[in-house]
Amino acid sequence: MVALSYLVWLPLIAGGLAWLSENKYPHSGNWISLFTLAGLLLFSVYLALQGDSQMSWDWFARFNIHFALLYDGLAALMVILTLLLGLLAVAVSWHEISQHRGFFHFNLLFSMAGIVGVFLADDLFLFFLFWEVMLLPMTALILIWGHEKRRYAAIKFFIFTQASSLLMLIAIIALALFNQQATGELSFNLAVLQHLEIPLQSQLWLMLGFFIAFAVKLPSVPLHSWLPDAHTQAPTAGSVLLAGILLKTGAYGLIRIVLPLFPAATMDFAPIAVSLGVVSIVYGALMAYSQSDFKRLVAYSSISHMGFVLVALFSWHEVAFQGAILTIVAHGISSAALFSMAGMVQHRIHSRELADMGGMWASAPKMATVMIIFVMAGIGMPGLANFNGELLSLLGSFQVFPTLSIIATLGIVLSAVYGLHLFQKAFQGPVNQTLPDLNKRELLYSGLLVVALIYFGLQPHLLLQMPEAFMQHLLQIGQGVRS
Repeated sequence: MVALSYLVWLPLIAGGLAWLSENKYPHSGNWISLFTLAGLLLFSVYLALQGDSQMSWDWFARFNIHFALLYDGLAALMVILTLLLGLLAVAVSWHEISQHRGFFHFNLLFSMAGIVGVFLADDLFLFFLFWEVMLLPMTALILIWGHEKRRYAAIKFFIFTQASSLLMLIAIIALALFNQQATGELSFNLAVLQHLEIPLQSQLWLMLGFFIAFAVKLPSVPLHSWLPDAHTQAPTAGSVLLAGILLKTGAYGLIRIVLPLFPAATMDFAPIAVSLGVVSIVYGALMAYSQSDFKRLVAYSSISHMGFVLVALFSWHEVAFQGAILTIVAHGISSAALFSMAGMVQHRIHSRELADMGGMWASAPKMATVMIIFVMAGIGMPGLANFNGELLSLLGSFQVFPTLSIIATLGIVLSAVYGLHLFQKAFQGPVNQTLPDLNKRELLYSGLLVVALIYFGLQPHLLLQMPEAFMQHLLQIGQGVRS
């Protein structure tokens, strides 16, 4: 289905058009990005309604590499989330970016193309290519439009991601060579490689090559240190993309590649992976509470929340898998919402320090109301989307790792501590700042985020129906290994 490739090519074309048109028609980049992403969102929903689709072109025939894309329920869920948060990134940057606006929109759409490509790739070499493609424009967003320590943050982000990507590349090449040894030909196709029988020791080393690359993006302790700097120094749109989408590429890689390709190795490695997830949950929450910077607090909270995903995925339990999917989507929405609020506040008072805030409810009641809903979502209040994901993650993982799951519940308790601490410091107490309330544009996208958190909190089954077939496939693989 050739039309599937439009999800990758159109953002690149529109990005180039936005760059060229901005010099002649100021602010045209905003509208080009907005209409492009809105159109792609409608198209992606249409494709999802048509059922699974895929396409494959010969690319490097000598090495049996194909430009192969797969749009199943799991990919559709991630692509739709990506495009929705891409629209949010455009909305929050509407007036924030004043320099090189055309080039900004080029990098924004370029990164969207790379991220969507990661979710669609059905060939490991193509997956690696898109993995690298999304790195360059995201680094540029931090480096050019970031804040005071943007160079340090951008270089750190690039080095962490690039170094771990090389390990993944080595594992990809090794997998292809194993397939050549077994069948006589190289193959990078995910469906083909799932049937490859690899000795457990070799499987473990190959799995670690992928796991490290994905754990960096997730991120998991101890590979997390790039994230607080990158999130804090990135422009608001960059923070939205990083927290809402980029972290999810790590979780997606674990689901799509690591679990189905190396089931035996992941089960052997599971106690270590789940332990790292629990450490990430508790450490991220404690570090979030200790922060005085609004964005840095939210960044550390992301480490904590994504730890639940790592715990759930390596528990190899149906309920835990459901929790991981719900957490991925819910955190994507809630973290992007919190970073958008941080951007609004910083744009108004030119500071991210909680000490410079306080009592803002008096002058901005609409902003405070929206903010408390986002904070409640982040701490897992029942009725909002995050609660379902973390509850199911813990219930499922408890069946396999009861002690570690009990320790992980500390993350929920601590999230309430740092979440309410954030709200109290910024919006309650003595009045330190008087600031304008939400304008119509900000109220519109903030309201839509609130609706999404409530709707998926009350109707979580809608998110579980899309990737259900792939999740059942994973469970069958796990049962086959156990038997």
